[in-house]
Amino acid sequence: MANRHNHYEAAFEAYLRERKVPYVAVDEARRSLMGEESLKSLDFIVSPLTAPGQRPRRWLVDVKGRRFSSGPQRKLWNNWSTSDDVRSLARWEEIFGEQFHGLLVFAYNVDGDLAPLPPEQMFEYRQGLYGFVAISLDLYAAWAKPLSVKWDTLSMPTDRFRELARPADDFFGVSSLTDVRRA
Repeated sequence: MANRHNHYEAAFEAYLRERKVPYVAVDEARRSLMGEESLKSLDFIVSPLTAPGQRPRRWLVDVKGRRFSSGPQRKLWNNWSTSDDVRSLARWEEIFGEQFHGLLVFAYNVDGDLAPLPPEQMFEYRQGLYGFVAISLDLYAAWAKPLSVKWDTLSMPTDRFRELARPADDFFGVSSLTDVRRA
């Protein structure tokens, strides 16, 4: 496991390991340079196993850590990202080629009685409870609107995000592979 100081990314990496999803953790110590262009590093390259006859999908993952708090300062479904995150991930898609797709994984650290996913899809890590909700870069980019000009951030409308985002398990074939292994 990579030395991760960000608990959201560390929890996501532990989730991938526990579910036995093949991945490569990217060293984010520095931005990458492509000629004169500076790109934010992605967090993981995830290459899930696929069932026979299925077309493999490779994911370029950027983890966005957010609190999912149903307490007094209620923060549910917060899905903001920076424009730089979206631009850089789109550029990584171009660089890696057509088999690779950008994926934003919102790692929700649950604080309260409400959770973004059913209990069986939640993940415990270091006394914290996490729900990993993902959306493809193309869908996010199509629906995101400016949130703050000062911070150069984007966000999707909550109802649209809840409609289009899915549990990370769905992207990584976790449930379908479990069914294949049982067969």
